[in-house]
Amino acid sequence: MPRGSLPVVTLVLTLWLGRVGGTNPGFVGRITSQGLDYARQEAVAALQKELAEIQLPDFSGSFKVKYFGNIDYKFYSLRIQSFQLPSSTIAPIPKAGLQVSVTNAFAQLSGEWKVKKKRLLSDHGSFDLKIEGLSISVGLQLGNDPAGRLTAATSACSTHISNVRVQIHGKWSWLYNLFDSQIESALKSTMEDKVCEVVSSSVSSRLQPYLQTLPVTAKIDEVSGIDYSLVGPPVATSDSLDLALKGEVFSLAHRSAAPFPPPALLFPSDHDRMLYFGVSSYLFNTAGYVYYQAGALTYDVTDDMVPKESKIRLNTSSFGSLVPQIEKLYPNMLMKLKVSLSSAPSLAIAPESLSLAPTAVVQAFAILPNSSLAPLFVLDVLGTISATVGMKSDRIVGSLKVGRLQLSLKHSDVGPFSVQLLQAVVNFFAASVLVPQMNARLEQGFPLPLPAHLQLSNPVLQPRQNFLLFGADVRYG
Repeated sequence: MPRGSLPVVTLVLTLWLGRVGGTNPGFVGRITSQGLDYARQEAVAALQKELAEIQLPDFSGSFKVKYFGNIDYKFYSLRIQSFQLPSSTIAPIPKAGLQVSVTNAFAQLSGEWKVKKKRLLSDHGSFDLKIEGLSISVGLQLGNDPAGRLTAATSACSTHISNVRVQIHGKWSWLYNLFDSQIESALKSTMEDKVCEVVSSSVSSRLQPYLQTLPVTAKIDEVSGIDYSLVGPPVATSDSLDLALKGEVFSLAHRSAAPFPPPALLFPSDHDRMLYFGVSSYLFNTAGYVYYQAGALTYDVTDDMVPKESKIRLNTSSFGSLVPQIEKLYPNMLMKLKVSLSSAPSLAIAPESLSLAPTAVVQAFAILPNSSLAPLFVLDVLGTISATVGMKSDRIVGSLKVGRLQLSLKHSDVGPFSVQLLQAVVNFFAASVLVPQMNARLEQGFPLPLPAHLQLSNPVLQPRQNFLLFGADVRYG
């Protein structure tokens, strides 16, 4: 579909991700009155171009003139010179969908005409036509199909023209005065029918297929995808258009239901951006669950991953200064740490903070000269991690910052020792090696379900209870 040719409310219908009753969504949002107004401007401009390309049929008839009898006429080659829609509104209608209204529109047309009375009379010429006081009212019914895709259909369309004026050019143009009302009435009726025909055709042949191209799932990486299917039909309120999406991360290898439900979200009513959407903690926590089940949250840390400028190395010499038995048993050897989470990570979102409290197991090994691994000890680790989330282009990205870790010795192959001596070292490796690995993955983010050619600007982010509220203005082009 060519850019700029989308009919009224294409932008509205493909963007806005909001709150609907029923099953709690994991991804919610709302288009505000400012967003609707912007969509109106863009979409009406596209509609104006489509109306300017209306192909009007030829029409003919006959009229009776005293002393002459019946005279045949024909108006043909009708061409629209301009079609202007200077005033329009778009509004959500609760429980109905969207209402698009255009008032005080006008158009200018030109064409050819001819009259004939057998061999007694024949003439032809051109004409100009002005249509004034054109109003259009279109109702759009919004829904979702069984696959969770957005649907739209014209529920109503009406057109009214207040005034039609025809100016005839030609030698016998005075004949027009004999049948002016007949011609103007025919032109008015034809134009009224054609306008609604164009609108309905645009919805069925352009808007609906365009909406169907929006994916209900999106691949994140080789492990997971995200489900953006609608959990219910769109809902129009008095001042917004809302949708609700499942917002669930799933495994590409084996899809199964998450073992926990989405929390209810309390969407705020005050807005100063065109578009708002919320990302529930459910979405993030289904991601944690999927990656944990796939074994993708296990990390190996080796010395070549430690910053070169660091004085602390991942070898038996550095650790031997804290646990002498290690260096005595395995002198001058490199080490390896295997870090695995004990359970799926869970992100807690509150107005003041975003945080995780993961539990992990750290296994330490000495790398022997033959490259085999000699077990040293196993630690249980309880951590506090703060998180930040942001928006980058059309993706949601994040980063982590590790807090202080609490260690306990689970098993030792080198004899007893105080884990407190390892506190600073383990914190260092977590902050300088492990967290940067995680952040590199989080920086890739996951895609937002946005249509083509849409740009977000002036983003804002506010943590709320159990969800993140994003706001942005939009530009199409």
